[in-house]
Amino acid sequence: MTKMKATTGMTSRLPFDATRRGLLRFATCAAGAAALAAIPGAGFVATADAASGTAQKIADHFSSVSSMAGEFVQFGPRGEQTGGKFFIQRPGKLRFNYEPPSGYRVISDGKSVVIDNTKLNTMDLYPLSKTPLKLLLDSKIDLSGRRVKSVREESDLTTIQLADRQFFGSSTITMMFDPKSYELRQWTITDAQGKDTTVMIFNVQQGVKIDQSLFVVDYKRNYQLNKPGANNNNR
Repeated sequence: MTKMKATTGMTSRLPFDATRRGLLRFATCAAGAAALAAIPGAGFVATADAASGTAQKIADHFSSVSSMAGEFVQFGPRGEQTGGKFFIQRPGKLRFNYEPPSGYRVISDGKSVVIDNTKLNTMDLYPLSKTPLKLLLDSKIDLSGRRVKSVREESDLTTIQLADRQFFGSSTITMMFDPKSYELRQWTITDAQGKDTTVMIFNVQQGVKIDQSLFVVDYKRNYQLNKPGANNNNR
């Protein structure tokens, strides 16, 4: 993933790394689903071609939700756990506020995604079009072609695994939906090294009115923090 402003690395104790792999991890869910997929006979698994209809039906419902807000818990590849509140509005807008002691906020304004560390006073900016969030936040989620790797249909969950080198590189995304309501429950990104980051969402409200100021990216502050010669001792 190409940053829009050159930045240096962050500490290893962050909720997710401010790198291409780290942002990919942030955008996904369901490590348990990935493990389940390896168990023979653990539910019905459709091939990519056979699954496309089911997957697209779920995606159409998910993309019809214009806005949603709720709480989340994120589990990192080393077992670290953090949580907070999230807000999503289509097309392209998102905000994740991590609860203390984390100083993180993740914001998408429809063009860019920024990882803002308010404690260390650092910001990292990425084009939305180069992240998996682009697929999840589009007005219409298109699962045509070879994006859908498999669909697992069970009584309590429908699991869809996606891959697209244009957005995900060598990583995969696994999303888990309620089979009756088609509501998204969690998502997991598995990176090229097989490491998972899972995000579970709950207390979700759909069709809510969201304060648009939550989706504002402070480009001026980002430039000041990352311009050549900027003296940022926290990096």
